[in-house]
Amino acid sequence: MQIQGQIVDILNKRIFSGEITIENGKISSIIEKEHNVQEYILPGFIDSHIHIESSMLVPSEFAKIAVLHGTVATISDPHEIANVLGKDGVYYMIENGKKVPLKFHFGAPSCVPATFFETAGAVIDSEEIKELMAHPDIYYLAEMMNYPGVLFDDEEVLKKIAWAKHFNKPIDGHAPGLRGEPIKKYISAGISTDHECFTYDEAAEKLSLGMKVIIREGSAAKNFEALIDLLPENYENMMFCSDDKHPDDLIVGHINQLCVRAIAKGFDVFKVLQVACINPVKHYKMDVGLLQENDAADFIVVENLTDFKVKQTYINGELVAENGKSFVQHVDFEKPNNFNTSAKVLNDFEVKSSAKTIRVIEALEGQLITNEIHCTPKIVDGNLVSDVENDVLKMAVVNRYSNAEPAIAFIKNFGLKKGAIASSVAHDCHNIVVVGTSDEEILNAVNLIIENTGGICAVNGNEKKSLALPVAGIMSDQNGWEAGRLYQEIDAMAKELGSSLKAPFMTLSFMALLVIPDLKLSDKGLFSGKSFAFTDLVVE
Repeated sequence: MQIQGQIVDILNKRIFSGEITIENGKISSIIEKEHNVQEYILPGFIDSHIHIESSMLVPSEFAKIAVLHGTVATISDPHEIANVLGKDGVYYMIENGKKVPLKFHFGAPSCVPATFFETAGAVIDSEEIKELMAHPDIYYLAEMMNYPGVLFDDEEVLKKIAWAKHFNKPIDGHAPGLRGEPIKKYISAGISTDHECFTYDEAAEKLSLGMKVIIREGSAAKNFEALIDLLPENYENMMFCSDDKHPDDLIVGHINQLCVRAIAKGFDVFKVLQVACINPVKHYKMDVGLLQENDAADFIVVENLTDFKVKQTYINGELVAENGKSFVQHVDFEKPNNFNTSAKVLNDFEVKSSAKTIRVIEALEGQLITNEIHCTPKIVDGNLVSDVENDVLKMAVVNRYSNAEPAIAFIKNFGLKKGAIASSVAHDCHNIVVVGTSDEEILNAVNLIIENTGGICAVNGNEKKSLALPVAGIMSDQNGWEAGRLYQEIDAMAKELGSSLKAPFMTLSFMALLVIPDLKLSDKGLFSGKSFAFTDLVVE
């Protein structure tokens, strides 16, 4: 098979009229040849850090949509399903991903659970990390969230890192805001990347110390604008990622969108494409072609190099997408789960108190970090309740793995004026997280999630919208377009209820993520990321 076009040779920074010959899934030759085809041929895009589960799709369904945007491969951390099902969940993702052409490169989740201040469905210890790192389909040790464990020489953490080194596989980082001597020690442990930088100076420091910085632009955390100006001088040591991409956003675009935005800023196209297409392959030793002779025929055809409209996507020489149509076939998949809690009652969400001041989580638009603020609570009949007028709403985290008393806190900036929203996509342990305007609405939302054995929902009296997530309580059994449609309906309802957040469910999913400071809520209680310890709801 021959394909003609304007060939983009990223590594040699040249574009030429040429012809590619493909035999047995590989590029047998690339020759310069004059012709009239003006479309551009370039290596496919790669998401260098993503949790596939956060798309609420199993890998085979994710692939159907991703190839439309020119994505040929991912670096995928199966951390979410591992927190639910342990290493069996990791193997589930690998096997499902193998049934479709897209090249998923999975890592071994390093922090399951992320902390012991919350309830997870499984534990992956250093012996299981050894087993996973020895597996040929595991390419790296996934993000080491437990940076305090690295800094304080936790024995189990260091064993996990040692096994990655033993098998000569890269170690991903996760160290938001870590600077100075602590980041130097963290890097010296062998950790080579970070996708959690949220300021220019932080990323510049990490780059100067030899770390590779991944620019993240997902559904909730958006760091592109803060970091992109580092690209021209550091393009050899940067990559693009989404980290977490909800299904409605995935339908719109993927890594291609970041290339469009970078080019619009006037950056050199070869530098941008090296970040998007080349660097992940080299860093992670991916099984992905780079548009060179004898490489796997993994490439895309685009209309131009400004808006990167994808005309065709090829993986191993197979045409997997063309002009907005995906050729990735449906495959049947099992629906493992671990949902073992029963319906709740109203007084489970009551907080009896006469407090004058309480700690409140301040959610921030487009960020995973939060602030701790202090507010005067609203008290009705001795119960702390949502203060809708001042946007200080009650939230809860409910253990999904067994029956236990819900943990209660308060949060600002969700903006709901009525009803409640809830989700069992709640990083990292995927318990049920809910925010609502009354205890009754909170109860209704939680019980709807329990009834569906996982999902997201919005409720307001008798009005209810939900997307069931029966695969591990975090992924849909629907195709990506149907899941995206249902998600959009629920997202729209959340906004009709008053939320001003751009992605209320994605933001909600991170409010139980203890390893991102400052104030978060686990199923065991309110947690301070600064002191890395539980703290009281009541200030005085």
